[in-house]
Amino acid sequence: MDIKIASADGKPFHCIGHIPVEPHMPVDNQATPDAVVVCDMYTSIYDVPKDRYPRESAWLRKMHADGAMLTSVCSGSLLLAEAGLLDGKEATAHWAYRDMFQRHFPEVAFCSESIMCLTAEADRIVTVGGVTAWHDLAIYLIARFCGYRQAIETAKVFLISGHSDGQSPYSVMTRPMEISDAQISDCQVWIADNYALAKPVEQMVARSGLNPRTFSRRFRSATGFAPIEYVQALRIEEAKQMLEMDVHSIDDVGGSVGYEDPASFRRVFKRGVGLSPAAYRKKFQRISQIAKPSAMR
Repeated sequence: MDIKIASADGKPFHCIGHIPVEPHMPVDNQATPDAVVVCDMYTSIYDVPKDRYPRESAWLRKMHADGAMLTSVCSGSLLLAEAGLLDGKEATAHWAYRDMFQRHFPEVAFCSESIMCLTAEADRIVTVGGVTAWHDLAIYLIARFCGYRQAIETAKVFLISGHSDGQSPYSVMTRPMEISDAQISDCQVWIADNYALAKPVEQMVARSGLNPRTFSRRFRSATGFAPIEYVQALRIEEAKQMLEMDVHSIDDVGGSVGYEDPASFRRVFKRGVGLSPAAYRKKFQRISQIAKPSAMR
């Protein structure tokens, strides 16, 4: 493979952390490559990068029209979306950009649970999730252009195993507070401390003074969640934190966040996280054990 770094003007620059980068060339000064990788870029989950990269966007559209495969890592998908190349397609990025895609790029079917989205592969577009998912993309590109055997050997040399669980176990619920709808905002504040109570949605409806249908419509409009989905997400987030650090039984964890039926808790947890509570605990408690001072000696 002949790998080149290209930027808008080809001049050296510093990225976040003052790390120097020396591109090989400006984007306009090269023939159509077999594949383009749009790297992750530092951008806030609240700061939509619209109209920030017009030259790069135009170049990406031209490369795709000329037959190049376009790929992206993490927030790099935002540039493909800004260029209009993801319209009508499924795509992924880091899970934290889910709300941004839904609000500002509604033409894109955002797959927050996917590490690698291959549904647009036939159209020569592949997107991957968080920044370390570039490992998965690298192995994919090596397999595609060099062969399966080479991809396996590369994975062995660099100890790459992929993210077979997807993004769901890593994602955290984002809870933008509604400020324009005082009744919904009040319910969000209340439910944050009372999610474990019985019939929490009914209590929020009563608190709001709205009829159930109107409450549900306004709640979804404000938060992006149906009321019961919001409650379940809060409960699961709390359960995840307990499983990461606590030694309580899984049934006790479920009961403490509002699930009296252990089977119901396991079912809702796996549907939202992609792993059973036991598998989730095993995955992340290992990190907490590594981080303990005794483990560092």
